[in-house]
Amino acid sequence: MTSTADRTVPAASIRAGLRSRLWRVAETLATPRDPAHYLDMLNPLRGGADLRARVVDVRPETGDAVTVVLRPGAGWRGHVPGQYVRVGLDVDGVRRWRSYSLTSPPAVDGSISITAKRVPDGMVSAHLAQHLRPGELVHLDQACGDFVLPDPAPDKVLFITGGSGITPVMGMLRSGIDRLHDVVLVHSERSADDVIFGDELRALAAQGRLRLVEQHTDRTGRLDLGELAALVPDLAERETWACGPSGLLDAIEEHWSAAGLADRLRTERFRTALAEPGEGGTVRFTGTDTVVESDGATPILDAGEGAGVLMPSGCRMGICFSCVLPLREGSVRDLRTGEVTTAAPGDGVLVQTCVSAAAGACDIDH
Repeated sequence: MTSTADRTVPAASIRAGLRSRLWRVAETLATPRDPAHYLDMLNPLRGGADLRARVVDVRPETGDAVTVVLRPGAGWRGHVPGQYVRVGLDVDGVRRWRSYSLTSPPAVDGSISITAKRVPDGMVSAHLAQHLRPGELVHLDQACGDFVLPDPAPDKVLFITGGSGITPVMGMLRSGIDRLHDVVLVHSERSADDVIFGDELRALAAQGRLRLVEQHTDRTGRLDLGELAALVPDLAERETWACGPSGLLDAIEEHWSAAGLADRLRTERFRTALAEPGEGGTVRFTGTDTVVESDGATPILDAGEGAGVLMPSGCRMGICFSCVLPLREGSVRDLRTGEVTTAAPGDGVLVQTCVSAAAGACDIDH
């Protein structure tokens, strides 16, 4: 015999069933759209929605760099200082993704900041600097990257940065300088006024919390690694983090390797190191009427965007794999290694369009 208690439906099941029926009604009323679209309009930062962030503040750092303070939605999982985040902006009706280093420590209120330097002809960096306003929404991905301090931190640390390469290091300094006992920062920039976070860095140096060496290239030229040992006599004893232009990082990696210190060096690149360009070719984007002639040094991503083809993208240097598309047929060349990949219809070959260029005729399934 079944008791009354056995036949009682748990309250949680009743609520779940009611929610399911209400959602089906909502779907019917919302057709042809999804009810989630209307929820996003009412609360775009809600849990379960695509990750977005609201712009809290946009403030200048130098004549060509701005810091953007963001408050991410409920799905944000936090970050470790030194990591970067992909930010999606709608520019001229096209959503464009770029990666920026996080320059803020983890905050109690959940806010984060990114700092961007305007790039010549850079559509997204110009939009950040000139058009983004508090209250606007941007799209966001979760933080990633391993250019971070270990725990516990080393006793002696050396940071070598150039230009906007200071941004991930600033995130580390703001969050972890109290646990760093002996810090040297060698920073290269065109002039004193162009140093991003210059006043803050100089204040930390004046307080004795780090030793700051500024190399202003308009007066003293580029950083000479041959002189670095004189600037930092105990260099071999320091764990080193370096971020900046590719030329600087190439020289640092070569110098550290020659000194037998490669295992004490970590680098972060904003641009990937490229092999010698190939001959190029024709790129056809399946699903569109677009065919472009592209040289062997131009990424397929750039060639497509230049022709008005909307392309998925992220870091634009072959790290995040957001730009991956099928190579339907033809040949492409990896701009980092020079390796050529060839596909025929049905092969199912995927390529990273941000670091691949045409190597003859190719067809990208877009």
